[in-house]
Amino acid sequence: MHDPQLLAEALAHLPPDVADSPLFNADLAPVPPSRRVWTTYNYAALWVSMAHCIPTYTLAGGLIAAGMNWWQALLTIGLGNLIVLVPILLNAHPGTKYGIPFPVLARSAFGTQGANIPAVLRALVACGWFGINTYIGGEAIKTFVGTFWPSFLTLGGDFAIAGLGLPSAITFLIFWSMNIFIIYRGMNAVRVFENWAAPIVLVLAGALLWWVVDRAGGTGPLLDQPSKFKDLSEFWPVFVPSLTAMVGFWATLSLNIPDFTRYGRGQKEQMLGQALGLPTTMIAFSAMAVVITSASKAVLTGADIKDLWQPEYLLGQMTSALPPKGLAAPLIADAAMRAVVAVVAVFGIVVATLSVNIAANVVSPANDFANLAPRRISFQTGGLITGILGILCMPWKLMQDPATYLNGWLGGVSALLGPVAGILIADYFLIRKTELDVADLYRPNGRYAGISKAAIVALVVGLAPNLPGFFKGIHLRGGGPDIFDDLYIYAWFTGTAIAGLVYWVLKRARSLPGPV
Repeated sequence: MHDPQLLAEALAHLPPDVADSPLFNADLAPVPPSRRVWTTYNYAALWVSMAHCIPTYTLAGGLIAAGMNWWQALLTIGLGNLIVLVPILLNAHPGTKYGIPFPVLARSAFGTQGANIPAVLRALVACGWFGINTYIGGEAIKTFVGTFWPSFLTLGGDFAIAGLGLPSAITFLIFWSMNIFIIYRGMNAVRVFENWAAPIVLVLAGALLWWVVDRAGGTGPLLDQPSKFKDLSEFWPVFVPSLTAMVGFWATLSLNIPDFTRYGRGQKEQMLGQALGLPTTMIAFSAMAVVITSASKAVLTGADIKDLWQPEYLLGQMTSALPPKGLAAPLIADAAMRAVVAVVAVFGIVVATLSVNIAANVVSPANDFANLAPRRISFQTGGLITGILGILCMPWKLMQDPATYLNGWLGGVSALLGPVAGILIADYFLIRKTELDVADLYRPNGRYAGISKAAIVALVVGLAPNLPGFFKGIHLRGGGPDIFDDLYIYAWFTGTAIAGLVYWVLKRARSLPGPV
């Protein structure tokens, strides 16, 4: 919001003293009504472009590997996304009504200083995911370059930077720069990019689906594979933690969704767009992945099914000049056609990874870091901080042990952010009745000043039952199965409910509108 006219419009709706507040800057200011232009399509496109990513593609594969059949896997994915859609829509409401981002909304429940706690927690999770997605995008570019310049893959020999080979380091920084460039263009650039990224990725995925089913002469064997569970007693212990994982997949977005809905024309547009974009895309894209993998198994008979769940593996087999294992000839005989497929495929992976990385992992921490020192940190600076932390976390090393990091650290922290969602929802709908004093959200001595004791207590109580299970997940606690393991599989649900209830009770007991 560095446009002077735009800033003037925002300040026109606020008292004069707010402009001089240390809690105010142009990027955190309420979006003026005249600039709230995002439509139903914009929100649907946002979710379509974010959901069409490699992690979504592999979701069903993980559930099927755990013993589910194809329809049980899709049911789990669909139900999880319908559940997480509820807090997403609830927390989206204040963003659209008042034009404020997530860290400013958090000030109403946690206080103007206390809001930095949930903001930083959310930002650090995003930084980790940013680094991992940037590494994935960089590796896709490396594969593409290696197709046309094979010697690039051995550039530098054994030379490595913090354990990362020179070719990977170069393509990592190239993809990193793409992310930062779009963020420095501002939120309108994000909207434009997501608008055209959504249909492109969908068309490319559809083309891959058509090609592999046509080559296989059908949908393949995976759709006939039965469930490994004989009854509900066997299915339930796998279904519940899987459902929690599906909710946790977008749980972070359920917090910072105001960062996007603050630009919406109205509640109808953002609610309809998100309802159309999130669950439908997650189910449809996961279903496409199931069919593509199943048909690929019929074509690449010598391949391991685990490899076939990775789209980059399948595309690599398609563009290889060497026959895949079990076949007498390359999948695509013509060299020129292999080159075209390589260009289109890598373009699709890069666009898909770039779109989810910017929307899910850069916009939020950019605002969150800006909230730490609004007078010194802008949205663009916050995005740059995110990018730097994404490098410092060395995602190439983290990916060496993805089970511990993705499912332990990042997956666990995402689930543990449930209490923040519970507190925000309870505060806005039950305590404030959707009424906020926007000017006081930016005043250091207003009704939301300081740190809310009720929010901090509720956060701690909501986290407490799940921390032992989290610590075991990241190997900080040992021992055999216990009650905490049983609680942890419900982490997001229990944390959200407990924290929201405790916060509501404490606020009602004191009957005070501001931080307590």
